[in-house]
Amino acid sequence: MDTTKTEERTDDTKADEAKGATGTPEAAKTGEKPASGAAAVEEDAPAGTDTAEADPEEPGEGAEDAPPAAAATSGSVAAGAGAVAAAGLGLASLSGTWMGTVLAERQTVLGQIKLQTGKAADQIGAVYGTPWHTHALVNGAFALLAVVVAALVLTRTRPAWVRAVAWGGLALGVVGLVVAAGMYFDLFASLPTLPKTGGTGTPGS
Repeated sequence: MDTTKTEERTDDTKADEAKGATGTPEAAKTGEKPASGAAAVEEDAPAGTDTAEADPEEPGEGAEDAPPAAAATSGSVAAGAGAVAAAGLGLASLSGTWMGTVLAERQTVLGQIKLQTGKAADQIGAVYGTPWHTHALVNGAFALLAVVVAALVLTRTRPAWVRAVAWGGLALGVVGLVVAAGMYFDLFASLPTLPKTGGTGTPGS
């Protein structure tokens, strides 16, 4: 009688140990280990399913990349427009502008009015010098704008064609500034002067 109870207790003890080691009596009988969480998910997934393609975060990442691309495109367009504008301003500073011509003609008319009213002591300066200097100031203003716009475009990394046009505008602006300064300070040609009349009388008098 005692021998039978001892054998039953021994069998129960072995079964409990098998449960504690594997978690289920079936696993203890077959000798297989229970699958972990990641392994169980892979086993439950169909054989032809790709986990990388089923990642729901990928569409969101692609959508987030779109706005920076659009911003870069708009920035390139603005930089290209600025480079072209700088080149146009630099060319206008060398060839002259409609505004400079109109202002110079206005100064010519004002000088003639001063001569007729006797308010101009220097006839050459009133009729010729002031309009010439006004034209130089207008050209210098356009050249300065060309330099500033081109410098702003070149402060950041731009496409090759944008940088090329901006450098061209910068060069034209610098040359325009030099020419305008020379015109204003009469470096290229001095103002005409009236000949001085001699104090001697006519021969034979």
